[in-house]
Amino acid sequence: MTDPIRLAKRVAALAQCSRREAEMYIEGGWVRVDGVTVEEPQFKVLDQHIEIDPHAQLEPTEPVTLALHKPAGATIDEARALIRAESRSTEDTSGVRPLKRHFARLESPLPLPDEASGLVIFTQDWRVKRRLEDDFERIEQEIVVQVTGELAPNGLALLNHGLRFDHYALPPIKVSWQNESHLRFALKRIAPDKVERMCHAVGLKVLAMKRIRIGRIPMARLQPGEWRYLASTDRF
Repeated sequence: MTDPIRLAKRVAALAQCSRREAEMYIEGGWVRVDGVTVEEPQFKVLDQHIEIDPHAQLEPTEPVTLALHKPAGATIDEARALIRAESRSTEDTSGVRPLKRHFARLESPLPLPDEASGLVIFTQDWRVKRRLEDDFERIEQEIVVQVTGELAPNGLALLNHGLRFDHYALPPIKVSWQNESHLRFALKRIAPDKVERMCHAVGLKVLAMKRIRIGRIPMARLQPGEWRYLASTDRF
């Protein structure tokens, strides 16, 4: 009996291409083994039927960046586990073809407190990770906070500028009432985990918190647990 061989070797023979080009076809999700897409060049085959998609493009797979609507109460690891092919939003218009490799090695540079919900970015791209970390003080985050309690006199002005924590004066931000029970925070240089403490300092108790925008990236119509790809044209 003939020994199994690497899928990449079979594809190279079928497509009359180099081994590296065969690996790119496989890693790009263009190759099917007995009708099932296989993305691992090292996958061993014997006499199975191998197909190369007629629309296959010979291009390297690029790292991806995703936007997820994190449900309230989910840790960052639990949120990462929600990113599966079946939870991709039907509103995703990026045009990106989902691959298994897109769901591995995802990092989240701007996490939310576990109890908060809303927009979280996951990325495989070191350039995006560096941008969000290095430009933290310049990227505005918009957060809607549901509160209860009696706001202290001049409390709204203090939230905008005037609070001090641990001998440190918080920088100016924009805080306004969205309605009678929800405040809108537009933050720069202040992490979301400071919001509850800020509200408490002016007599308010936080009931819920949702981040709806990071820079120019909105959460839009993502439902809790849904995600979408960021397109190459999306900018923070």
